[in-house]
Amino acid sequence: MPLLPFSSFQSAGNHQVETSQAKLAVLIDADNTQPTIIEGLLNEVAKYGVASVKRIYGDWTSPNLRSWKDRLLEHAIQPIQQFSYTTGKNATDSAMIIDAMDLLYSEKLDGFCIVSSDSDFTRLAARLRESGLTVYGFGEKKTPRAFVSVCDKFIYTEILRDIQEETDDEETKPAAKPKKDFKVDRKLLKLLRDAVDDIAEESGWAYLGGVGQKINNRSADFDPRNHGFRKLGDMFRAIPQFETEERPQANGTGRQVYIRWITKNRPVKKAAHPAK
Repeated sequence: MPLLPFSSFQSAGNHQVETSQAKLAVLIDADNTQPTIIEGLLNEVAKYGVASVKRIYGDWTSPNLRSWKDRLLEHAIQPIQQFSYTTGKNATDSAMIIDAMDLLYSEKLDGFCIVSSDSDFTRLAARLRESGLTVYGFGEKKTPRAFVSVCDKFIYTEILRDIQEETDDEETKPAAKPKKDFKVDRKLLKLLRDAVDDIAEESGWAYLGGVGQKINNRSADFDPRNHGFRKLGDMFRAIPQFETEERPQANGTGRQVYIRWITKNRPVKKAAHPAK
C-alpha cells in the first residue's frame, strides 16, 4: 500500500512527501529480478512518484540476462554493465550500492526504489533513510526479513505480474466470487485492530485512509494484495470482526469509508449504501 495512495501525501516512517511530485531513483538487480514483472513494477513505482532515474545492473555478456533486452528498450531503463570477475562475489551489488551513494549526493531525490531479494542492500537502505530519503524495497517473498524491515515500504514482486498475463487470465477465467468471512491470523488481526484503535473516534469509527497509514507505519510489507484483495477496504469488509460505513465527504464530491471493531457491548451497524 502504497504506502498505499490513500491521499496525495504519503507518510513513510518519519518521512512525508507529495507522492505525485516525489523524484525517485529505481535501481534494479538483474540477477535477482524477473523481467516479467517490470511493467507491473513501474506501475507500482508511479503510485509513489516519478522515476527520474531507472537503472538495472548485471553482467550483460551473460546469456542469462538476454530476456531483458526488449523490456529495457521499451521502458527506457539504462543497463549498467558489471563483469563478474570472481566466482562467488556479487559485483552487481557493489555497483548498485556505489551508484546509490553517488545519486544520494549528486541528485535531488526524494526516495529510492531498490529492486532485489538480496539482504546485501540492508545497510544501504538504512543509510538512505538516515539521510531523510524514503526507501521502497521490491523483492520476492524469500527476501530476508532484515532487508524487508529496514525499508519504509516493501512490496513483494509476486503480486507485480506481467500486465499481459493478467489480461489473459481475466479473459479465460470465470468471474471471481466475492470473498466472505476472510480467515485472518491473530498477528494480522492485531495489526489491523491496533491501527483502527490508534485513530478511532469516541464511537469507535476510524477513517480508512488514516488506518492505512498507521498499518504501513507498523508493517513495511503489508499489502492487501498479498492476501488476495485489491483494496484495503475490501479486506476489512471480508473480516467479520470489523464493520464498515460510508460517509459523505465535507465537500460533497464523494464518500469516505470508515472502519470499526465490533465489540460485544455494541450492536453491529449495517454499512451505509452510497446515495443513488
